[in-house]
Amino acid sequence: MDLLGWILVGLIAGAIAKLIMPGRDPGGCIVTILLGIAGALLAGFVGRLGGLYAPGERAGFIAAILGSTAVLALYRWFAARR
Repeated sequence: MDLLGWILVGLIAGAIAKLIMPGRDPGGCIVTILLGIAGALLAGFVGRLGGLYAPGERAGFIAAILGSTAVLALYRWFAARR
């Protein structure tokens, strides 16, 4: 259930990351949401491994938004280099 929770948080975090970083993405909204899920999972695992927060804390949602924004920025950077 924990993984499913992070996927749902990633959907929301991906949408918020798109609002923070508007623009045309090579994959559209679906790819942005998938990148949000990847960013949320990455931030969730790193935050818990580092002991920054416990499951269910609000810091996890903020970390998911930051992780999604970072993954979206990296995606745009690599897509522009091609």
